[in-house]
Amino acid sequence: MALTVTLVSAEEEVWHGEANLVVAKTVEGEIGFMTGHEPVLAILAEGQVRITQSDGTKVVARAQDGFLSMEGNELTIVAGLAALES
Repeated sequence: MALTVTLVSAEEEVWHGEANLVVAKTVEGEIGFMTGHEPVLAILAEGQVRITQSDGTKVVARAQDGFLSMEGNELTIVAGLAALES
């Protein structure tokens, strides 16, 4: 079973899909999420959100000014500014 991940900025949905691993930078340091992770609510720090999709493809975005919430197998990242990197 994979994580359902949603990354949104104040203006739009930046990315949504399934992933095996997500690593994001919070004010307390980097944190990684996999299926079965305990519930978390954390404040985002400016930096990368690295998403490894179920097929192994990697997606990288920059995010800042927001929070992330992990509950069940759903990870939601809400950022003031977020964009996919090339």
